[in-house]
Amino acid sequence: MNIVIAGGTGFVGKHLTQHFTVKGDHVFILTRHPENHQNEQNITYIGWLKDEYSPEKQLPEIDAMINLAGASLAGGRWTPERKQLIRQSRIDATNGLLSIIEKMEQPPEVLVNGSAVGFYGTSDHKSFTEETTEAGNDFLASVVKEWEDTASQAKLKGVRTVFTRFGLILGEEGVLPLMKLPYKYYVGGRLGDGEQWMSWVHIEDVVGIIDEAIHNKSIENAVNVTAPTPKRNEEFSRTLASVLNRPHWYHVPSAVIRTLLGEMSTLVLEGQAVYPKKMSEETYKFRYPDLNGALYSLLKQ
Repeated sequence: MNIVIAGGTGFVGKHLTQHFTVKGDHVFILTRHPENHQNEQNITYIGWLKDEYSPEKQLPEIDAMINLAGASLAGGRWTPERKQLIRQSRIDATNGLLSIIEKMEQPPEVLVNGSAVGFYGTSDHKSFTEETTEAGNDFLASVVKEWEDTASQAKLKGVRTVFTRFGLILGEEGVLPLMKLPYKYYVGGRLGDGEQWMSWVHIEDVVGIIDEAIHNKSIENAVNVTAPTPKRNEEFSRTLASVLNRPHWYHVPSAVIRTLLGEMSTLVLEGQAVYPKKMSEETYKFRYPDLNGALYSLLKQ
């Protein structure tokens, strides 16, 4: 297969690139700075989102597109300027892919567009599946809703479109190294009251679910990319402490976190219990459905 990945140099993108190239697929990574990368076997870097680039002229017939592009949610305090960057970077990248699709003689069969469980808003007592169609009312929910609405325009071109709503992705990069750091210095513990839900997923299952979404033609629209066992922060943190063989005793008050992070504190103090009903119905076999096994695989290698 020929697969385009926007955001292919990031954490998830690198894992996907390795996964597909090992299978013998060819990955075309869209980047604003192709000059900073060297093509490898089955990997080609192509410039985009600048006036001088015409990626559609460099691409062969494409089977699937994956969109992971967008500014990091945890890249800094959510000032008005940062919030605008978070929103606009996602919309611009998605529109860029739509433009490529528009100019292709033969559009791809499927677009897998990155999304987030933030679509549902936050709650400490509700649970959510893909059958929950109403978006939340906070900043992240509004960003995700606009992001998905933009990507859905690919359907007008006959492209099967999947919105992969990522939970908290556990891997060697991302949030897990930051989460384990306090335990390294024996000051680990719950954040806030510890009641906030954490809908987590192992990076290998992220890759597996995206692969399934590409190849299973019955999958479309929203897909929750989360393990079937979300945990509250207190239980998650205790499990992490146990795997690391460190004490779990410290408590970071909510007020301290809000002072340090401002509105961005919602990422750690609020959450949602999200279940992957669609993947369960499609009989996807999770490699790591259990948190203890997931953490052990990543931290005890």
